[in-house]
Amino acid sequence: MTEKALKAPGLEDFEKIAASAYARLPERFRALCGNVVIKIEDLPSREVLTQMGIDNPLDLMGLYSGVELTRQSVFMPPLLPDMVFLYRLPILRYWQEYDETVVDIISHVLVHEIGHHFGLSDDDMEHIERSQD
Repeated sequence: MTEKALKAPGLEDFEKIAASAYARLPERFRALCGNVVIKIEDLPSREVLTQMGIDNPLDLMGLYSGVELTRQSVFMPPLLPDMVFLYRLPILRYWQEYDETVVDIISHVLVHEIGHHFGLSDDDMEHIERSQD
């Protein structure tokens, strides 16, 4: 293994991995994502943590921000674009603790947050994942 392979991926690497994971989604799902923006940040903002009642910023790996498809209406145009945030440092912490590749973790978090864009709850997604085992 090269020294570069041992380094944690930076923000630019995360963007490339997320873009690749997004590109692997079936076209029909990407079409439903419309103009969802994928943004990579090191940590969630203090405001986000406060709104979600989370004390430790390393406890949040991703976030969907926007109006889910099931609630969108032509009578209520969006004020801001729908966004999926992937938080690099919490993902890296998870990567250190578990036997999964960083690519798989980023892909999982991205798909999970896009699931919220589709209107799925955490329970819905857990049920779908269990039924695939």
